[in-house]
Formats: sequence, C-alpha cells, structure tokens
Amino acid sequence: MQEIKCPRCGEVFQIDEAGYAAIVQQVRDKEFKREISDQQKRFEEDKKTALDAQTEKFAAEKALAVRDAVAETDKKLLRSEAEIAELKQALSAALKEKEQQALAAVKDKEQTLSALRTEQELRIKVLEHEQQLKTEQEIAALRREKEKAEADLRYEKESAANKLAVIVRQKDDEIRMYKDMKIRLSTKMVGETLEQHCETEFNRLRAAAFPNAYFEKDNDIHLGSKGDYIFRDYEDGTEYISVMFEMKNENDDTARKHKNEEFFKKLDKDRNDKKCEYAVLVSMLEMDNELYNGGIVDVSHIYPKMYVIRPQFFIPLITLLKNAARHSLEYQRELAQVRSQNIDVESFSEKLSDFRTKFAYNYELASRRFGEAIDEIDKSIAHLEKIKKALLSSENNLRLANDKAQDLTIRRLTRGNATMKKKFEEAGISTTAEAAEAVKTAEPVEAAAPEETE
Repeated sequence: MQEIKCPRCGEVFQIDEAGYAAIVQQVRDKEFKREISDQQKRFEEDKKTALDAQTEKFAAEKALAVRDAVAETDKKLLRSEAEIAELKQALSAALKEKEQQALAAVKDKEQTLSALRTEQELRIKVLEHEQQLKTEQEIAALRREKEKAEADLRYEKESAANKLAVIVRQKDDEIRMYKDMKIRLSTKMVGETLEQHCETEFNRLRAAAFPNAYFEKDNDIHLGSKGDYIFRDYEDGTEYISVMFEMKNENDDTARKHKNEEFFKKLDKDRNDKKCEYAVLVSMLEMDNELYNGGIVDVSHIYPKMYVIRPQFFIPLITLLKNAARHSLEYQRELAQVRSQNIDVESFSEKLSDFRTKFAYNYELASRRFGEAIDEIDKSIAHLEKIKKALLSSENNLRLANDKAQDLTIRRLTRGNATMKKKFEEAGISTTAEAAEAVKTAEPVEAAAPEETE
C-alpha cells in the first residue's frame, strides 16, 4: 500500500499499488505532453528564427552574387575588348609579315631561277665551245694525217713511176736484144712447148724471188674449161696477187694462122671462174705484129686487167705485177687505216650527237622541273592568298562579335527571362539601359575567383 497526501487539503490516504501506478502514469503522461508541447513551440520558434535568418542571408548572398556576376561580366567584356584589340594588331602584323615573306620568297625564287637559267646557258655555251674546239682540233689533226698520207702516197707513186720508167728502159733494151734473138728462140722452142719453157723459167727464180708463191697447172675443169697455169703469191698468209696464164704457140708452117684476140674471151672466163685478179696471154702468135713484139701489151680496154706478152716478158711481167701488188697492199693497209680513222671520226661524231641528244634531254628535263617549281610557287602564293582572305574574314567576324558585345546589356540578357529579371530587381539592380550603363561605369566589386575546373 502507498500513502498519498493531497496537496490541497493535506489529507493523507492510502492507495494500492495498481492505483498508485495509474496515477503516476497519468501524471507522467501529462507532464510529458506538456514538455513535448513546450519543446515543439521552442522548435517552431527556433525554426522560424533560423529560417528568417537564412532567408535574409540567402537574399544578401543572392544580391552579392548577382553584383559579382555583373562585375565579372564587365571584367570579361573589358578583357574581351583588350583581347580583340590585341588580336587585331596581331592579325595586322601577321598579315604584313606574311605578305613580306611571300614577296621575299617570290623574289628569292625569281632570283634563283634567273641565276640558274643564266648558269645553265653559260654551261651550255662553254660545253658547245669546248666540243667545237675539240672537234676542230681532231678534224685538223685528221686533215694533217690525211695530207701526210697523201704526200707519202704521191711519193710512193712517183718512186714507183720512176722505178717503172727504169724498168721500161731496161726492158726496151732487152726487147732490142730479144729481137735479135728472135730466130734463135723460135728454133729453140720447136723441141719444147711454150708451157714447159715458162714453167722452167719460173722454177729457176722460185726460191729467190717467189718463196711463198703458188705456180701450178690449172687442172680444175668442173666449170667446163680451164686455163694453163695459175700464179698466186702470199704475204703473212694473205693473198695479194693472182694471175691466170694462157700459153699459145704455133709452128711457122701452120696452114691457118691464129690471132691473139681469138683467145681473150676464154681467158677472161677462166680468170673469172678461178677468181684470179689478172689474166695474161703468153703468145707466140702473130709474130709479125709489131704491137705484140714491142713488149707488154695492155688490152684492158677489151677485158679488164688483161695483158699479152711474148715468152721473154714472162718473168718481168710477174715481177712487175707482184711489186705493184705489194705497193697496192701497202696502200690498202693505209687505206684501211684511214678508213679506221674515218670510222673513229664517225664514232666521235656519233658520240657527240649522242651527247647533244642527252644534254638536250637533261636540259629539257631541268626546264620542266623549273616550270614545275614555278607552278608550285604560284600554288603557294594562291594558298597564301586564301589564308589572307580567311584571316580577313576572321577579322570581320571578330568585328561583328565586338559589335555584338558592345550592344550587350542586362536588359537584353533578362528579356523574356522573368526569373533573372526578378533576381536583379530583388538585388536592387535596374534592367533599364541607363542602369546597365551605370553598372558598367561603376567601380567593380572584387569577388572571389571562380574555382577552376578541368
């Protein structure tokens, strides 16, 4: 049991545990509610106070932020104007520098091309002059060699002519002697043939005068006819003379007398068939004909390189033809040498022509390369002109941007934007053009630098 004293009357009474607990619970609930109500009122008051303070603080911060934003905008505009001015100056300087560089490059290219062309022309002239001098010197040397060869040839011909004149005089003396011996010789040849006589005379001098010679009877009849004897002589294994011989003889008591001309055609055919250079008829015919008795008779007007002789001129004619052929062999060698020199001259001319052709090709190629370089320079100039136009267009766009920046006002920024207009009005900033000008001319308030972001 619990005793409880009434606070009004002071009476003390007892109550059981359940009633006491109920009273205590009732009192506790009432106090708790009252405390909660008090705390709620205090919380509401604190909340209202804090909200009012926060609202005032937010309004102040808003006004300050707007003022800072306007000041920052003015600073950016000022910086933009300064940057635009600097860009204009830099653009103008860059354009001038580019124009000067382009003009200098074009001038340098023109000077270089002019110098190259002048140098090329000088080289061409020098090469042509050198080639002309070299050609003239070689031609002069060849002419001197040719004149020397001609002089030597004339000397050899004169020497041969003099020797021939001496031989002719000697042979004339021998002819006169042989005329005296004519009857005796005819008597001697009655017992032997003319062919045997000629072969015997040749063999007597073979070892001394004709060591490399061939002198044999012509036994080749596969072409239908043959001569009597073939003479060939060699030097260093090269044949330089060949003679087809035909021997004709008849007794004084022969009924029909033959003439030498009757055998010319057959002799010429045999000479051609056996590929001999000369044809010689050794004849005892027409003994009364002074033409044939006078010595060596040249009948080349009838058949080329054909002669008619008496037997006593057999060895002298072979010797004469051999010596003449040996001289002609020397002349042939000299002629071959001259021809070789002429071939060298022709080869030199061909090389010179080939050099001129190749030089012309290289000159044309260089000219084409110069043309291509000039075209590239023209293209570079055109490209620079395009860059210039682009820079001028950029300058125009910057001018338009500057004009737009100059026309930028708070009124235009807030046009159609009720929220920003209200914020400016709350911050005490007018959106009229006069107020905007006042804001621009007002001393800017320093604000905290914005945080940089990547």
